[in-house]
Amino acid sequence: MICPLCQDNEIEGTKVIDTTHDSRGGIRRRRKCKKCKKRFSTYERPILATPLIIKEDGTRESFDREKLMRGIRLACVKRPVAAADMDRMVGEIESTLQRMGKAEVSSRVVGDMVIAGLKGLDQIAYIRFALVYLGLDDLHAVRNELDRLIES
Repeated sequence: MICPLCQDNEIEGTKVIDTTHDSRGGIRRRRKCKKCKKRFSTYERPILATPLIIKEDGTRESFDREKLMRGIRLACVKRPVAAADMDRMVGEIESTLQRMGKAEVSSRVVGDMVIAGLKGLDQIAYIRFALVYLGLDDLHAVRNELDRLIES
């Protein structure tokens, strides 16, 4: 492990002080550099196969965790949604896709997971995402979606 602070890359250059498992299947390790004596954290996550995403136009692309996070962050701009909640939601979506065990999944499936997650997280963020995802292109469609949200 190379120390991110002093760039020491000795084979035994860092010492693990604490290890914590989190709910997303990752491991957080607190480390101490033997050279500069400073502490830092690392996060380890298993690399599992995620399916290819089939877009509406039929093209296929690899699942991109950062792209999904950008879309969710955009919906949550200026909303009281913690970064940890958004990260947890992305982790849950990614692990659900991995557990499906399929080689390919429609982008609609991913979008539906995001819609469901945002609905429980923040209703304004949900509406922002739904405007684009559900194609709500006129005021009546937006009003109908708002009415459904208010009723539930």
